[in-house]
Amino acid sequence: MAYYRPPGPPADPILVRDLTRQQDELRTQVRLQPIPREPQLIAGCDSSFPTPETVLSVFVVLRFPTLEIVEKVYHTSPVTLPYIPGLLAFREAPNLLLAYDKLQHKPDIIMVDGHGIAHPRRMGIAAHLGVLLDVPTFGVAKQRLTGTYQEPAVTKGSITPLTERNGELLGEVIRSKDKVNPLFVSPGHRCDQPTATRLTLACLRGYKLPEPTRLADHWAEEFKKELW
Repeated sequence: MAYYRPPGPPADPILVRDLTRQQDELRTQVRLQPIPREPQLIAGCDSSFPTPETVLSVFVVLRFPTLEIVEKVYHTSPVTLPYIPGLLAFREAPNLLLAYDKLQHKPDIIMVDGHGIAHPRRMGIAAHLGVLLDVPTFGVAKQRLTGTYQEPAVTKGSITPLTERNGELLGEVIRSKDKVNPLFVSPGHRCDQPTATRLTLACLRGYKLPEPTRLADHWAEEFKKELW
């Protein structure tokens, strides 16, 4: 997930306080649980900021477990919030919802390019989006946002826990390809860690990123060529 980080003064503290309160309220709605059945459709989604004023969100729906593409959509909107660390979901979620609304094939679970509960306030974009849609979600991120971990072994499929200082499990660190930097996988909403890890591994096809988010990122680049 590509973030535009504009220079400038700090965000309005009243805005930060209001968004933090909203985030805390959303967090009370998060449910971590196994999915009731194996998904037939899995989606990947990604948001990026191709210009300082524009957010682009993409959903790609795949059949599971074959991972053939069923549908792909995008939506663009003006950026309405400044960059605020820890509250980036509020910049992305409104546009993601509009992209999701365009889908003719609604997924059983969404793999989000970003974090689930592996977030300082346990409300990364995957948890945030999952609560708003009330759909199972989990996050697959390329960088750690919070927590500590031991580097997994260099071979594909190696896994170590991502934990808080008190031992709370925030996610798992997965080597998705031999000798490449690992991924940080965490549940978002209506999903648990074993499910998030299992589906991430099941969606690997030789690349660092699992197919749902890899293809969402790929099609984001293709849509940008059409739009700009």
